[in-house]
Amino acid sequence: MDGASEDLSDSAQPQNDDVRVYFVPYRWWKEAQDSNSAEGNATRGVLYSATPSSAYNGPMKIINNIFNSDLVFNLRRDEDSGQINENGEVGVSGRDYALVPGDLWLQALKWHTDSRAAMKDGRTFSAVEDDMADVYPLLLRLSVLRETNSLGVKVTKKDNAVEFFRRACKIFSVDSELLHIWDFSGQTTLLLSNDRNKLPKDSQRQSDQEILLELQVYGLSDSFRCREGKKDEMAAQQSNMASSSCGASLMMNGNLGCMNSNFVQTNSPAFCGSSGEAGTLGLTGLQNLGNTCFMNSSLQCLAHTPKLVDYFLGDYSREINHENALGMGGEIALAFGDLIRKLWAPGATPVAPRMFKSRLARFAPQFSGFNQHDSQGLSKNGGWDQYLEVWILTRSLKELLAFLLDGLHEDLNRVKCKPYIEAKDGDCRPDEEVADEYWRNHLARNDSIIVDVSQGQYRSTLVCPVCKKVSIMFDPFMYLSLPLPSTTMRTMTLTVVSADGSTPSSPCTINVPKNGKCEDLIQALSSSCCLKDDETLLVAEIYNNRIIRYLEDPTDSLSLIRDGDRLVAYRLPKVTDEDHLVVFMHQRIDEQYIHGKLSSSWKAFGIPLVARICNSVNGSDIYNLFLKLINPFLIPTEGITNNPDSSNKTVIDEVEMKDAMSPVLSEGANDIEEKGVNPDSDAGLQFFLTDDKGSTRDSKLVMDEPVTRLPKRLNLLVFWPEKKIEQCDIRLFGSLPEIFKSGFIARRPQESVSLYRCLEAFLKEEPLGPDDMWYCPRCKTHRQASKKLDLWRLPEILVIHLKRFSYSRFMKNKLETYVDFPVDNLDLSTYITHKKCMASNRYMLYAVSNHYGSMGGGHYTAFVHHGGDQWYDFDDSHVSPIPEDKIKTSAAYVLFYRRVVDV
Repeated sequence: MDGASEDLSDSAQPQNDDVRVYFVPYRWWKEAQDSNSAEGNATRGVLYSATPSSAYNGPMKIINNIFNSDLVFNLRRDEDSGQINENGEVGVSGRDYALVPGDLWLQALKWHTDSRAAMKDGRTFSAVEDDMADVYPLLLRLSVLRETNSLGVKVTKKDNAVEFFRRACKIFSVDSELLHIWDFSGQTTLLLSNDRNKLPKDSQRQSDQEILLELQVYGLSDSFRCREGKKDEMAAQQSNMASSSCGASLMMNGNLGCMNSNFVQTNSPAFCGSSGEAGTLGLTGLQNLGNTCFMNSSLQCLAHTPKLVDYFLGDYSREINHENALGMGGEIALAFGDLIRKLWAPGATPVAPRMFKSRLARFAPQFSGFNQHDSQGLSKNGGWDQYLEVWILTRSLKELLAFLLDGLHEDLNRVKCKPYIEAKDGDCRPDEEVADEYWRNHLARNDSIIVDVSQGQYRSTLVCPVCKKVSIMFDPFMYLSLPLPSTTMRTMTLTVVSADGSTPSSPCTINVPKNGKCEDLIQALSSSCCLKDDETLLVAEIYNNRIIRYLEDPTDSLSLIRDGDRLVAYRLPKVTDEDHLVVFMHQRIDEQYIHGKLSSSWKAFGIPLVARICNSVNGSDIYNLFLKLINPFLIPTEGITNNPDSSNKTVIDEVEMKDAMSPVLSEGANDIEEKGVNPDSDAGLQFFLTDDKGSTRDSKLVMDEPVTRLPKRLNLLVFWPEKKIEQCDIRLFGSLPEIFKSGFIARRPQESVSLYRCLEAFLKEEPLGPDDMWYCPRCKTHRQASKKLDLWRLPEILVIHLKRFSYSRFMKNKLETYVDFPVDNLDLSTYITHKKCMASNRYMLYAVSNHYGSMGGGHYTAFVHHGGDQWYDFDDSHVSPIPEDKIKTSAAYVLFYRRVVDV
């Protein structure tokens, strides 16, 4: 290179539609540029040195580093960059990088690709270049520092995915080692000259002082590709990778054809970078094209599905259905077949699935575009990024698998003209006859390699809860989505209060079906608190110290109860025709100073108490009943026992005091007196009729006078004097736990379940959700029917999706439950309903798709069985051996099984 220039040459400006800026290793860029310099096409750039930012220096540096985790540094322009380059002091270390426009990056990439193809033995292609297979975006915030004629650079966690931010911290670490950046794109010069109109579209103006610039980072993958600890496991073993080429006619058939599968692990950089160069068929990675690890993971699992690979390595093009309106013109099948052949080609290097991705994008508007999605929301450009965002938030890999398998099926459907077939009712015919009829009807419209190997059939039974109408259907399935048992149940905590004052209130935690009804809640509570035969439970929701609703309908869905609600279950005698309900709500004097004056008012407190009363009662009966209810909340005093009789006498004496005069109070307290309530601290409990909200204050109860016109639900306000409040434990009387309190701080111990338990939860009979009602043909209306699934016909390739992601209106969560799944012998014989089926019901695991991380950001990989006892970890472009005992992890997301033929 000839050094830097103040005015960039035209060649440094983007000349095509690709106006993105790429961030690449300078050594990689220089090798391509040196070849072009002989032809006089050398591009000149501007050299910058990175220095620590002064924004975080000073006495508060430690505090700022704790609370401000953003990566901040400055780029200072070197005026003598040409001399530095000529002396060869820059560009030789791994700490020198280059900013290049998209068209020049493509030229350099082409030069490297052609050079690599010319090297038949491939030995000069280093493992460092293998690491250049990945492209991922990085957002930088740039600002001009006029006083120093330099640029301020900020990389934040808010703008970037967690993993990309971690990589940026490693790349741009300027504290220990000098870092240089050559700009061949011209973007920094435009920014310093304040000519922002020429900045690329990727640059978003955040303010007058700051520009958001998106870089495409290429060739800078780090140890993230080789998982922590993997090198230690492989260091003790050596590699002897070898295979014989079987050509394009390679057939897997479950034993990898003529491949030599006697592999030994290694920790060599070349193997970790690209196992495909070792000549092992099928051990070829896929380049990450920017947040496409979930696509790579699913493709690797499908690329090692035995009969599917055999099919696409053969002459599959003759079965492409170009006329199918539901298909994609055969383009998905052709793109997938081309990708399979590349992955199974001898001596293949990591493959970039760009053509497959573009074909996939053509048939969905969401697939246009190529940028990384915004981690804070959908990309403003929409396209692939927007669809990717939706997938990431909603079971991304499962949705891709379903879309891809369905697209391949329609492209390869052997049925050219689908007949119209009307489904017939079972009419009490044998299940075998009805199931075979449904299956024949399905095959009459759907016949492809996908149906041959991966579609099964299950029986669905619906029962109307009202008329008991039974509906049986036999439907095909392409995969099983199994719930984790912890997600099928819901933990709820309620407060149980006795209606006879015999026991204090106590919290009760139970487990109920997530999609259950109130009757399930009552049943679980009754069992937990040992409810007697002559007792019943009344469940009510408490808010602001009053009852806002009663859960009396046993068919109400439990989904109507939120985790933040507070419920009380009252233990009551079973109701008779003459019984009435009385509800006590409590108030006390609340004093506060307003503008220097003491003001008093009545304030609600405590848990409403509920009891049953007979048809004829007077004031004294209600007084005595209330005293019995509050007895468990009284604080024991020395020499006095808290039994109802002793308490009654004391309190009744207080109530009957007539000579207690109130002192001089503020205006608020005088208002209280005018309403008939005695605020004297020595006065007794006072009872007033009110409404169900406790907002009105009607007539006062008199001791010996009967209560006339008694309603079915009598609501009373109880005014407590301070003296009486001091005798009660207000904490027991007023604290109510929430239904479910999420443990945001305390981490729960990891759950562990077997795959069989997940399958049992999937096949268990359960009521449909309120949003998934079934239309009963007999009732002529939608009903919340009960549903039961049974496995009837199993496919040759069984795909099992574990429902790790849970969603609600307010929260998205990933379940880290460890699922113990069989590797060598998944036996489904006891779970298959069609016992006369002659096919084997035993399966062997051959691939696992894993998801690491949380909902906000994560990474997908694949474990693939490759003959014998050997498994491999496919992590984008990196492929490495992995011991079989490391296959089972809490990251397992989708399991791929193939049928084992019984001998």
